[in-house]
Amino acid sequence: MRALIQRVKQARVQVGDETVGEIGQGILTFLGIGQSDTFEQVDWMIRKILALRIFEDTEGKMNRSLRDVSGAHLIVSQFTLYGDCSQGNRPGFSEAARPERARELYEYALKLSREAGVQTAGGKFQADMQVELINDGPVTFWLETPPPRKPPDSMVHP
Repeated sequence: MRALIQRVKQARVQVGDETVGEIGQGILTFLGIGQSDTFEQVDWMIRKILALRIFEDTEGKMNRSLRDVSGAHLIVSQFTLYGDCSQGNRPGFSEAARPERARELYEYALKLSREAGVQTAGGKFQADMQVELINDGPVTFWLETPPPRKPPDSMVHP
């Protein structure tokens, strides 16, 4: 799972003429879901984003989390984060999750963020969206879930 997060003063998502998600101060998360991603990885990602200390304290240091500043969270599904541009000039998306699975995990991410007590808005899954934002800083981070843990070897070889 991949996330591009931006600290924002405000952000909104439109589909056509309709605003489908909008926040003031907070974090805009572009969330890419890969083929092998799991609910556990969504848990990790949302916990990580909500706990990141990327907002300034009274001394101007990044020392406050989204919760600390009572900020909002806008999550936008973005399969292009799994675009592979290493060969040729046309991106390949073979590592992105199938739409049915991606939708399930995306909706779970929205649910987790809301259940954590954070005002949370979303985009519209599989829609042509226009995203407007005012990046605060600018502050932008790239996150990836850790790779699955390899089970320990059952035997030690000499």
